[in-house]
Amino acid sequence: MDNTRGAVLMVLAMLGFALEDSFIKFLSGTVSVGQILAMLGVGGSIVFGVVVVIQGKALFSRDMLTAPIGLRALGEMAGTVAFVSAISLTPLSSASAILQATPLVVTLGAALFLGESVGWRRWSAIIVGLCGVLLIIRPGFDSFEALSLLAVIAVFMLGMRDLATRRTPANISTMQLSFLGFVVIIPAGLGLMLATGTPYVILNGGQWMYFFAALIVGLFAYYGIVAAMRLGEVSFVTPFRYSRLIFALVIGVGFFGESPDALTLAGAVIIVASGIYTVWRERRLAV
Repeated sequence: MDNTRGAVLMVLAMLGFALEDSFIKFLSGTVSVGQILAMLGVGGSIVFGVVVVIQGKALFSRDMLTAPIGLRALGEMAGTVAFVSAISLTPLSSASAILQATPLVVTLGAALFLGESVGWRRWSAIIVGLCGVLLIIRPGFDSFEALSLLAVIAVFMLGMRDLATRRTPANISTMQLSFLGFVVIIPAGLGLMLATGTPYVILNGGQWMYFFAALIVGLFAYYGIVAAMRLGEVSFVTPFRYSRLIFALVIGVGFFGESPDALTLAGAVIIVASGIYTVWRERRLAV
């Protein structure tokens, strides 16, 4: 029963993230990516900051001055900037499909940098999954879109964030890490505004609606994924993360008029299948 509840929570969380992406994409039509990031950073920092204070934890402490937390912050900044830019400038469906390769990159990084044992089967799954990414972006072909590399950058940077999270001090809570994650997005957004020379836009009613919808849905989705991982078995619940791609495809086609071609869909299927196989294999080895 716990596994079923965990799976339902995970699917709902993925629906939330897909909706958050769509609200950001709508908003990015009239507001710069840098401003969106800075505002989301402020909103998320306030919410998680209040939670941290209520829990009696410190917002900042010397224990946070470690290399893993620094690398995590760097990955969070670069990965978030890249992915939000990707969903703003490229089709939501293709950006979301590429993002599904993140767990494969985490497994790759764990083998290369954390000394974790990865057998030939999972190495093969990683290679096949990355080939799926190549099917979507198609470098060297006429259909290649350079902006699609933003999603690839996001995959590797968010993978670095997840790897660094495994080495963060045990006395730093999840809420503290979440607070820091949103804090570092603020200077990233402001820096992007400065670098691109985009002015601050005073939001109207509709734009505020999209912003608060993205913030609120994103925060609930974050809570849902944490609750899902705690409630059910990780190996059972994790594959349901890929439902985000289904929601993104439906939203992309239904609301943004996207038409993913056969190679994009094939690449997405390969990425998801490789990821699910990797999770299944890890579960088999853990038994």
